[in-house]
Amino acid sequence: MILTIFLGTLLGAMAMGMSIAFALLLSGVALMYHMDMFDAQIVAQNLINGADSFALLAVPFFLLAGEVMNVGGLSRRIVNVALALVGHVKGGLGYVAILASCILASLSGSAVADAAALAVLLVPMMVRAGHDQARSSALIAAGGIIAPIIPPSIGFILLGVAGNLSISKLFLAGIVPGILIAASLCVAWWWVSRSEDIQPAPRKSAAEIIAAVRDGFWALLLPGIIIGGLKFGIFTPTEAAVVAAVYSLFVAMVVYRELKPSQLFHVLTVSAQTTGIVMFLVAASLVSAWMITIADLPSQLIELLAPLMDDPTLLMLVIMLIIVLVGTAMDMAPTILILAPVLVPVVTQAGIDPIYFGVLFIINTSIGLITPPVGTVLNVVCGATRTKMGALIKAISPFLIAELAVLFLLVLFPSIVTVPAAWFAR
Repeated sequence: MILTIFLGTLLGAMAMGMSIAFALLLSGVALMYHMDMFDAQIVAQNLINGADSFALLAVPFFLLAGEVMNVGGLSRRIVNVALALVGHVKGGLGYVAILASCILASLSGSAVADAAALAVLLVPMMVRAGHDQARSSALIAAGGIIAPIIPPSIGFILLGVAGNLSISKLFLAGIVPGILIAASLCVAWWWVSRSEDIQPAPRKSAAEIIAAVRDGFWALLLPGIIIGGLKFGIFTPTEAAVVAAVYSLFVAMVVYRELKPSQLFHVLTVSAQTTGIVMFLVAASLVSAWMITIADLPSQLIELLAPLMDDPTLLMLVIMLIIVLVGTAMDMAPTILILAPVLVPVVTQAGIDPIYFGVLFIINTSIGLITPPVGTVLNVVCGATRTKMGALIKAISPFLIAELAVLFLLVLFPSIVTVPAAWFAR
């Protein structure tokens, strides 16, 4: 009954057009009334506590770093490095997009920011080279969702807070799966572009490659600083976000000098607005999360899934299927904040490594960013490239299948995640 009230209120509020944050608040209040324990002070206290988290300080700083990199020329230089390295291969601009997605993912952790930056920079170049616009836009969108998987990742931060998991371990466990997602996109791009009669760009000389790397050196240095600092315990994920923001500001304003002081207010305003949306959503989710704990919803879900608890692989397949379906209708952040408090105790009870589950959870919710009808990244790329949504949805199918295949592979072979994660954590 409690599960029905929670889901019914949440889905009903969303169906009426209510924003996710207020729908979460309403579902929490509905549970309070059902359990005869409504108190406005509890709602207010949980709202405050929801945003009062040291780990969540990483969110505004990573968002700021991403905005600075787009405005300050770091993203463009990363694309230039990728062009110099693989632009001469047949279909090379597609591989440039994938490589640039991986590098940008290791800088900002925001799928929307990365996809928007690459769509503006690369899609016009790909169209001029003779590639289909919808297919090019689809590749950029599919590559953009690598950002929440390769550290640093805003998705991992939210999951760590909502599921009470180690954010550092999640970061390090996401490296290999992120690379596998990129490799799957390379295979899919090779398959869909093999029939295109496009002349690749001339191979860059060694001097041109060195010049591109030298120009982008300061941008390329940041991933090493963040991952190295996390692995060797120099700073926490929250402190890493501050390092990323300060470093990107310094490089954009002092080294590259493309971010002018007059632009700084706009950059800070955009980052603050996005942060406000995310933080209010997190705060609202804690009201529901608190009621989920009080109502003991995880135990009820465990009872429902009891026939599968003895088979971790089958349980993971069922859970991943549920998340895929939820991801088609809900954005990444609310999916994490709603499902993580419920599912983490379930997989822990089943003997599944919660860090391994967390990585697959984020991969799955990331894929949801490019599945219609919600598909936030899909909509961003569609707007940035002026591509028709119908054509974009059709073109993204091969890349979506490739990423789902990697997810299925990781469900069947958990060691692909757990073994490298253990090594990185040493």
